[in-house]
Amino acid sequence: MSRYTVKQLAKLSGVSVRTLHHYDEIGLLKPAAVGENGYRYYGREELLRLQQILFHRELEFPLEAIRAVLAAPNYDRIETLKRHRLTLAAQAKRYRSLIATVDATLAALEGDQTMDDKELYQGFAPEKQAEYEDWLIDRYGEPMREKIADSKAKMKERGLSKAQFDDMQTKIDAFEIGMAKAMADGLPIDSAPVREILAGHQAWLAQVWPNPPSKESYAGLADIYSEHPDFRAKYEARAAGLTEYMTSAMRAWAAA
Repeated sequence: MSRYTVKQLAKLSGVSVRTLHHYDEIGLLKPAAVGENGYRYYGREELLRLQQILFHRELEFPLEAIRAVLAAPNYDRIETLKRHRLTLAAQAKRYRSLIATVDATLAALEGDQTMDDKELYQGFAPEKQAEYEDWLIDRYGEPMREKIADSKAKMKERGLSKAQFDDMQTKIDAFEIGMAKAMADGLPIDSAPVREILAGHQAWLAQVWPNPPSKESYAGLADIYSEHPDFRAKYEARAAGLTEYMTSAMRAWAAA
């Protein structure tokens, strides 16, 4: 079986020697053995673990969350790879759409073809937003259409800068990662650390929703997270069982 020194593994993986040393120091990736000469040696198991670390880094997990996920009692490498594939396939589909939009726009600008105004935005988030709106109307009935229109009108009045939008995304990512770590740590859904995460989530919603969330609307959001396949796929890609853990915690928080 092949064994690699730090330098060899760095060359193989593209991860710097300094980063591999850091992973060893924080207990994220320990070598299989350390020789009498002080050299670290890595085997197949360590190579596979490093691959998982890199996949999670691509999905923007912080190192502490990655360590918690890999150390969880229910961690399954094969199932985790399957979830990575689902997430990456969804991203690839969106990027293919965006690339097609770029190509069509370039062709239109260079005079090779005409381009409808609506085509300028194919593949961007508003397209997905429309799908969610249709799903909500189908799920909750026609009264939801008026609520969506009212919500969009209020959000338009408020307006969001690019920096504010990026901050929103950062905070929702932090919420999901925090819940994944709490689950990996085995924390009860009504524990103080979980309640603190949920309080931050509720405060975030109060900033981005036209009206602060009520008990009913927060529990309803948990239902949407649980029932919509896109949300479920997103959360399960972060950690197996996260959808149920997170939505159960949200409902318990709303009830309390």
